[in-house]
Amino acid sequence: MGTENRTQKRGPQKNAQPEDIWALLRETDRLQKETAQMQKDTDRIQKETAKQMKETDRLRKESDRRLDKMMAKTDKKLGELGNRFGELVEHLVTPNMVEKFRVLGYAFTKAGPGIEFYDSKGKPLAEVDVWLENGEFALAVEVKACLHIQDIKDHLKRMEILCRYAAERHDKRKFLAAAAGAIIRQNVREYAVKNGFYVIEQSGDTVKIEVPEGFSPRIWQAAS
Repeated sequence: MGTENRTQKRGPQKNAQPEDIWALLRETDRLQKETAQMQKDTDRIQKETAKQMKETDRLRKESDRRLDKMMAKTDKKLGELGNRFGELVEHLVTPNMVEKFRVLGYAFTKAGPGIEFYDSKGKPLAEVDVWLENGEFALAVEVKACLHIQDIKDHLKRMEILCRYAAERHDKRKFLAAAAGAIIRQNVREYAVKNGFYVIEQSGDTVKIEVPEGFSPRIWQAAS
């Protein structure tokens, strides 16, 4: 009897009905279609992202190219402006320097801008912005619109080249150095004076040379 009761409580098993099976198949098909659509959407998004990244990279390269071109043009314009201003300063300096240095005791008989020096094979050695000379002295002037310490350093190297040039030609004259500019900061002026340079500053339509107390110009001279 106990066994029968248990059997009666469990009751008959319910068989799957056709409509249930069809419903399950339809749901499975729907899920498969949604999955396939999601995969398509994912592929499309990835392709669009790759395309956008490619376009972004192209735009970045184009932007860099235009920026480089613009900077090159700017540098060229600034260079041209610097050269023009440098030429202007030279023209203002040259006519007045002979007289200014005459007051300081130098009777220069020749002066000119843009003097170039070459070795015996025609190789360029140095270019001096303004050159003054006589039988005893020669003065090399570096001219800048705005004078910097590096310009003084460069001119020091130039003076050594001129000294070697003089030695090869048995030129026993004394070489002097000067730096001229429309704008000269105090630290640059002090650095130039420390290295034995005359400092020439633009002053209106002329120039001025202020010689500090105790100043002694450096003299470069070819070795005997």
